[in-house]
Amino acid sequence: MKCSNFALWASVAAFSACAHSPARKDASALGSQSADAAGAKAEPDVRAATMIQIPEIQAVRFDYDSAALGADARTQLTANARWLEAHPEVQVQVAGHCDERGTVEYNLALGQRRAAAVRSYYQHLGISGRRIATISFGKEKPLCAESNESCWLRNRRAETLRAAANSASKPKP
Repeated sequence: MKCSNFALWASVAAFSACAHSPARKDASALGSQSADAAGAKAEPDVRAATMIQIPEIQAVRFDYDSAALGADARTQLTANARWLEAHPEVQVQVAGHCDERGTVEYNLALGQRRAAAVRSYYQHLGISGRRIATISFGKEKPLCAESNESCWLRNRRAETLRAAANSASKPKP
């Protein structure tokens, strides 16, 4: 009887371990759709590049203390994505910015969430994540230095920039 209880317990333990252990998957063996999803997390390395504005692409604005994309932002990002689709060779960097309120650390994290939200929406619209890097400047690069809501709104933004023609940029492995 003790032997059968032990066998039953060992079987249950083995089954539980299999049920809870994550399956390891090799991206090369997953097929193109899954491999694309795995590559969606890879961002291009544009750290050494000088970033410049793209006249056809507009920044999007955010509400106070938010990284949520409003209707106006989604409309603008859809227009921006059309330009990106027409220029598949261009790698971009989405820079998240905040207003002056809050700590440096908090605003860096919020700026990164804003940049990530824009990147994610571009990907939702069909732009490869391998073309889109993100960075946060928090409150360090304001457009306006006044302490009022109008100015703060201008500073709460995400900008989509490209590497200057003479800058070095390369995709991450």
